[in-house]
Amino acid sequence: MKYITLSNGVKAPALGIGTFMLSPEDAEKAVYAAIKNGYTCIDTANGYMNEIGVGKAIKRAIDDGIVKREDLFVSTKLWPTLYEDEAAVDKTLERLGLDYVDLLFIHQPSGNFVAGYKQLEKAYKDGEAKSLGISNFHDEKLEKLLTEADIKPHVIQLEVHPYCTEKEIMGRLAEYGTKLMGWYPLGHGDPDLVKEEIFTKLADKYHKSNAQIVLRWHVQMGFLTIPGSKNPDHIRDNADIFDFTLTDEEMAEIAKLDGTKKYYHADDAQEEKYATMHLPFEG
Repeated sequence: MKYITLSNGVKAPALGIGTFMLSPEDAEKAVYAAIKNGYTCIDTANGYMNEIGVGKAIKRAIDDGIVKREDLFVSTKLWPTLYEDEAAVDKTLERLGLDYVDLLFIHQPSGNFVAGYKQLEKAYKDGEAKSLGISNFHDEKLEKLLTEADIKPHVIQLEVHPYCTEKEIMGRLAEYGTKLMGWYPLGHGDPDLVKEEIFTKLADKYHKSNAQIVLRWHVQMGFLTIPGSKNPDHIRDNADIFDFTLTDEEMAEIAKLDGTKKYYHADDAQEEKYATMHLPFEG
């Protein structure tokens, strides 16, 4: 496994498992399978409504002697309707069954996101979060967050894949050493991306799948990447990317795809809807 050192010295695995759109039951199975296959990075969120399942998998893996808590890197995200709930972090940890998380995000640039980030900063100072992140921030909302933040974000989570590398945002964050964690790393299942000619050619050369080539590209770009799956074979294969290296010339060829398309386009109206989308467990 390759590790990426965050600006505060915390080391994060370059590859993890994402749990977006997984039920609590599927998340539990997927995370346990991932840990058995050597994954140590696990990403979830309040909004995925599967933190309890993720927590069960972590506990089971620890109880079974597969991994120690200190060797795991667990990230989750506060949902906008909880930004002003002073108990939100404690309730999140309770659902996960953990004393701390390794990375805590605010999930959307919605509602009172400054209050949400202040909660993260308090959790960081209290030892409940080892590093802090923001997810899906851009433009003036990103600027407002950076102005208000006492502790600049260690990680930003954005849609990232060979069609979209968010160079402008990452250029803005370069002075803080903020690292990029990418979701939709395989293009949200878009066959056009995975079947691009360059990936087919490289898959043949390195005796890997096209998806493995894409994930290897993420790692060499210095991104934290969290492909999601509930298929044990895919989970295993996604981690089999550390026995080869793409050349500089091959990375340059892949770079020509950048700017082709994005799959998620949230406008201000959509982002503000998140501020009133209460989760079932709230109350």
